[in-house]
Amino acid sequence: MTLHFGYGTNGLTDLRLDDALGLLADLGYAGVGLTLDHMHLDPLAPDLTERTRRVRHRLTSLGLRVTVETGGRYVLDPRRKHGPSLLDPDPEARAARTALLVRAVDVAAELGAHAVHCFSGITPPGTAPETAWKRLTEAITPVLDAADRTGIPLAIEPEPGHLLATLADFHHLRGLLGDPSSLGLTLDIGHCQCLEEATLAQCVRDSAPWLRHVQIEDMRRGVHEHLPFGDGEIDFPPVLAALAATGYQGLTVVELPRHSHAGPELARTSIDFLRNAMTGGATGTRKGGAPC
Repeated sequence: MTLHFGYGTNGLTDLRLDDALGLLADLGYAGVGLTLDHMHLDPLAPDLTERTRRVRHRLTSLGLRVTVETGGRYVLDPRRKHGPSLLDPDPEARAARTALLVRAVDVAAELGAHAVHCFSGITPPGTAPETAWKRLTEAITPVLDAADRTGIPLAIEPEPGHLLATLADFHHLRGLLGDPSSLGLTLDIGHCQCLEEATLAQCVRDSAPWLRHVQIEDMRRGVHEHLPFGDGEIDFPPVLAALAATGYQGLTVVELPRHSHAGPELARTSIDFLRNAMTGGATGTRKGGAPC
């Protein structure tokens, strides 16, 4: 099976969106992980519908597929990174995040995206786990309703340090919500390297029934730092082979949000690395060639 590689616009924030999309098409990417943010299809600025149509036409003309990602750092609050979250103590603040995610689903439907990505957020200090999970289930339910309405699945990402941090946490949320068909999984390969006890290939196989989006980068065990390929500890050929064997046909998006200063060059080297790894030619080595 063939994997469809994309690159996240949160790693290309120094480029205009039109330029970023053109770059990715020229490099041979199949698609893009489009983070809704003030510099790339701002979800809160005027004329969103018309701007979204223009982006759709641009994607179509370039032959790029798209997943809508919602990890913009300061979209809702210029003073709080990723705030407010779905776990915020203030009901109105939680509602603002819910409304943003519903808007993201509508944007995704207009773009013809195959999923909308999101995450739970960090549990606020002094919040009991059962309270945090209750807030999450209540806040995410309208988003799942929008996903049902549009046919665009919601793909929640286990994020180190968040309430929903592991694959087990994803399944816990599924159970709390009654296993809705509109709730899927964003599997971040680096996060699995960081936190999960199972091998990466086993994480992929275990996640296959719920996979709606995949993010990929290098990482080291126990350290949540997104690294360019070859700078971490991951042996990629077995992971990519396992992912291809599942029949997953969504995008596998390179996620390097702290490397925008070198985004165009990393986009080029990343697609070369992944193509090589698909043939078994890349084994995950650190700079200097030392084996991981």
